[in-house]
Amino acid sequence: MKGYLHLANEETYEGIWIDGAKAVHGEVVFFTGMTGYQEVITDPSFRGQIVVFTYPLIGNYGVNEVDMESDDIQVNGVVISEMSAEGHHYESVKSFQQWLVEKNIPVLLGADTRDIVKAIRSEGMMGGQLSPAPTPHWEGYLTIEEQELVQEASVSSQELYPGQGDHVVLVDFGYKHSIRKQLQELGCKVTVVPYNIALDELKQLQPDGVVFSNGPGDPEQMHPYLPTMKQLSLTYPTLAICLGHQLMALAHGGTTSKLKFGHRGANQPVFDKKLNKVFMTSQNHSFVVDEDSMQNSAFEMRFHNVNDGSAEGMVHQNKPILSVQFHPEAKPGPEDSRWMFAEFLKMMDAVRGEKVYA
Repeated sequence: MKGYLHLANEETYEGIWIDGAKAVHGEVVFFTGMTGYQEVITDPSFRGQIVVFTYPLIGNYGVNEVDMESDDIQVNGVVISEMSAEGHHYESVKSFQQWLVEKNIPVLLGADTRDIVKAIRSEGMMGGQLSPAPTPHWEGYLTIEEQELVQEASVSSQELYPGQGDHVVLVDFGYKHSIRKQLQELGCKVTVVPYNIALDELKQLQPDGVVFSNGPGDPEQMHPYLPTMKQLSLTYPTLAICLGHQLMALAHGGTTSKLKFGHRGANQPVFDKKLNKVFMTSQNHSFVVDEDSMQNSAFEMRFHNVNDGSAEGMVHQNKPILSVQFHPEAKPGPEDSRWMFAEFLKMMDAVRGEKVYA
């Protein structure tokens, strides 16, 4: 049967609707990677969004049991030019289409994804509706900024993952499992805690370092928790990733703004001013730190996006704080920046679990 993607600019795109799913709203964004569709739709940073895949064939290697970035699908819906009916890979346990149908995730097949992406690049990210009806219905639609997405994505209680090395507390704003797995691979004991954990409660865990995770939504919604983040970052060695990076800037007096169509893909070039080199990164974000807002802070902007010059990461001039907009865990994407986890371990070793100051 026919299905439709209705955009807020009143444009409508027709395709094939997979039976069973209900109509959904969401912010329409696009992802440029050739692989990694499983990681994408289970990444909590995509919560509340409809993802348009730019690569023309999706699902050709199926779905496996190891590449989940959360416990379930996070996106509201997907738009695909063509989807493989079967998954040809030795780790595949089911087809991509079968998985989406089982989870009642709306799928629009055969849509003109190139034209949809052109519209987003031209007019910016906008609301949309996936529906089997030719006419949109906007009742109940909420923008990303109006939804409490972090509250939905974060764990509700502490989760402990064993390790023999440094103890890292991962503050969960909607974290990707590969961040925790990368820390475990380096020997760390990891405790995942809710985004709204109290300062004293976290201190009782006696961490060697703190990681502020990625997550969905508008960073400005997290203002009540910024004082705690600031104090933690000045007390323990800190690594902040994606949304965590934006919150780090806000906590230290900076501002953020929304990009026109964001950075989403596995091929974003980033320049490292310290190493004087460019590396490819995996990214997924709508919002960005305003570099000018950090000029009077103790942070130095170290990383920049080569394509548009936007801020991609910063370091504190006196404290062991590393904050990056991109995803060093590289799932999906290149592993050029994975060394940042080892750099974080060096920061913890240098401090050896003691507070930077009392």
